[in-house]
Amino acid sequence: MLGASLNKGFYHFNSRWNYSLLALLIFPLSPLVGAVTIGFVSLFTWMKQNHQISRRPLNWGFALLSLLLIVSAGFAQNKTEAFLGLFNFLPFFLVFAAFSTLIQTTAQLRQMAWALVIGSMPVATLGLGQLFLGWNFKFEFIWVVLSWTIRPGGNPPGRIASFFLHANTFAAYLVIVFILSLGLWLEQWRSGIGHRAWGMRRSRGAASSEQRRGSSPLPPAPCPLLPASPSPHTPHTPPSPPLPTPHSPLPFLFLTLAVITNFITLIFTNSRNGWAIAIFACLAYALYQGWRIIVGGVVGIVTSVMLAAFAPSPIAQFFRRYVPAFFWARLNDDMYPGRPVALMRKTQWEFAWSLAWQHPWTGWGLRSFTVLYKAHMQIQLGHPHNLFLMLSAETGLIATFLFCGLLGWILVTGFQLLRNSKHIYTEDRLLIFSYLLAVVGWILLNTVDVTLFDFRLNALSWLILAATYGVVHRYNQQEKLASH
Repeated sequence: MLGASLNKGFYHFNSRWNYSLLALLIFPLSPLVGAVTIGFVSLFTWMKQNHQISRRPLNWGFALLSLLLIVSAGFAQNKTEAFLGLFNFLPFFLVFAAFSTLIQTTAQLRQMAWALVIGSMPVATLGLGQLFLGWNFKFEFIWVVLSWTIRPGGNPPGRIASFFLHANTFAAYLVIVFILSLGLWLEQWRSGIGHRAWGMRRSRGAASSEQRRGSSPLPPAPCPLLPASPSPHTPHTPPSPPLPTPHSPLPFLFLTLAVITNFITLIFTNSRNGWAIAIFACLAYALYQGWRIIVGGVVGIVTSVMLAAFAPSPIAQFFRRYVPAFFWARLNDDMYPGRPVALMRKTQWEFAWSLAWQHPWTGWGLRSFTVLYKAHMQIQLGHPHNLFLMLSAETGLIATFLFCGLLGWILVTGFQLLRNSKHIYTEDRLLIFSYLLAVVGWILLNTVDVTLFDFRLNALSWLILAATYGVVHRYNQQEKLASH
């Protein structure tokens, strides 16, 4: 009876999507429950829509990539480790294929973003308590159903890590959530809710600007759990019209709190990569909005910090009077002097690239970098802090180029859609842009780190990729039908 009820519930499209939202909401707090839920949703989506999934060319590309990874593992020196490493990729390819079919509308993108932002708040709050209030506890419920460990002072000490194993991993999570929360915040601001929340009168210039764009602003959904989206089996359905929602300032105030909290927490992860990508995202949004004053201000602040960190001594000393050492000393490594050469990214990247050229076709096998680097440098290091160099060394250049090509396909088709489509609402353009920006942020993160070894972050990354591609693919199909 239970199996039949579960099967019936997951087979229903709305039920599958609602379960997915709940999984995203609780994923940071309970990875096991979130993973099991996403796994069931993916399984039943494959069972229900396998023909639709198998017809998509991008999924053929991931199938070919899977084959190349398996071949690479077969040629590895340590085959056991290499085949274990496949679990960081192959299951997520299946999840990507399922969710890129399940997620078809911008309404689902909006719901997904809300779920992720709401779920980030307790994690960020506990992280701030970890650093500033000395919170330290370990809580387990039914083994790993709920397993929370907060180390006093962070990991490494002085850097917020919250539930994550390392501050850099937590920073990568915060960057993705920050980009999406800022996109939702801008959506509310453009709708006029932000002006009312702060007691401001909207300028006529802003209103006329929207009229020139040919679309009235959308009052976005005040919560993530809106009515479920229509079935993806109706490809001829036009984009969802603007949804009438109450003009309450509470969603905007919550998003303001979320953006500020996530940004402050990101600062205290002390992650240079996280700082750089968050600033890049702010600049991208400001350019998208046409806010030249903000662009100039951000560029000025960044330039001042960079001069304080790297300019010749007389110039640097001048700027260091005004720029806190917390920023410039972290950028130029004065905060952590005497770092071993083997721990520097440049050394790791050069070694990974040399490995790639020694075995360019099949690589050395997944999870081989740690052993090879320890033998060469006599130091334990988990990865070379660059996903694409790591793949080049461990799986070969062909597999790496194919992987990069598939990611590039998602981005190029997405930005082409935003540029050329005349069937997307203005408000939905901002939302799609936010997801594309989150994908760009994830790619940038993986040029200076490797995020796939944290299960939560890896799953979140593939779900965002799937959501982006699912909506872009559907709009492109509609564009083709409209052109005929």
